[in-house]
Amino acid sequence: MSDVVIIGAGMHPFGRIDKTYEEIGADAASAALRDAGIEWSQIQAAYLSRMYLPATSGARILRRLGSTDMSITDIEAACASGGAALRQGVLAIRSGEVDLVMVLGCEKMPRGFMDPSMIYSPWQIELGMSLNPAYWSMRAQRHIYEYGTTELQIAKVAYKNHKNSVHNPYAMYRKEFSLEEILNSPPVCDPIRRLEICAPDDGAAAVVIASAKRARELGASGKAINIAACCHTIARYSADFRCPADSMSATANNPGPTEVTGKQAYERAGLGPKDIDCFEVQDTDAFCEIEIYEALGLCPLGEGGKLIDEGKTDIGGDMPVNMSGGLISKGEPVGASHLGQVVEIVTQLRGQAGPRQVANAKVGLAHVLGAGGNCAVTIMQR
Repeated sequence: MSDVVIIGAGMHPFGRIDKTYEEIGADAASAALRDAGIEWSQIQAAYLSRMYLPATSGARILRRLGSTDMSITDIEAACASGGAALRQGVLAIRSGEVDLVMVLGCEKMPRGFMDPSMIYSPWQIELGMSLNPAYWSMRAQRHIYEYGTTELQIAKVAYKNHKNSVHNPYAMYRKEFSLEEILNSPPVCDPIRRLEICAPDDGAAAVVIASAKRARELGASGKAINIAACCHTIARYSADFRCPADSMSATANNPGPTEVTGKQAYERAGLGPKDIDCFEVQDTDAFCEIEIYEALGLCPLGEGGKLIDEGKTDIGGDMPVNMSGGLISKGEPVGASHLGQVVEIVTQLRGQAGPRQVANAKVGLAHVLGAGGNCAVTIMQR
């Protein structure tokens, strides 16, 4: 076992939910406690990842489980908030100050595109440069031009993820679509179409993490999942296809956030891409997943489209990606998205994923990427 392990995991389904964020978050936290087989009073510290919720949301949510004198801290790092919060929990345990921690991600998102004032500078908004799909489409168009990636390959990513979502009770959309339906869906920003892009929504996910020693004392070693690496960085070259971008080039080949953070996580875990049995990655749009294949080292630069053509990222393929249906199917409640990925990997490594189960999964990777070059990668083992 590694020095920090996950002993409990829980989620509230993602979607448009007629509940307060306090209710959604408390439901996910309670589910993680039940899974861990412990009481709230045993938790020694808690971290909430969120972006759009008000200040002290962690305390507002978790007081529903009982008032304690513990530290409850809100953490924000754009779409990587969940990874940043999990990393803080891991560091707290490794410091020796605590040995049993709750990490919760929760969000209720505004409808439509994300509020640009939360991400962009005023001048970008005034110039009409404040819609994420515009940046994503520029990267997609350049990849198509440079490497021959096709709109059909992009559609195949969405087809795979929608197909996987049918068996995920936590996904917002649980419907399979044909390639024809995907390619004929209305364009959002060429070449990205409506069925190839995620929607902001509501949701929550939580994990209980412990020191290996504490897990043994609790009798939880049998179901514990080792955290082999949990890395969060803001890459030196952050304006690859995220915002804000004071300057941006669609042709720059400097290492981007995913490449930098992925390399760090692989080194800390002592593993490489070929050692990973399953992946949950940021697919805010279908092309994004193709680019992440390359940045995480699943294939050489420019060959992400080939990977999807060959079926290697299907659940039955060599390197399954987004078994949950990804953000395209689950939606993206920003603060909860990475913790949702982590819960999916825990479920896979425990062999509890049912029809979407990856056979003999022993190592999994969760990846999230957001504004300002914020990126997080968590590698887990059983």
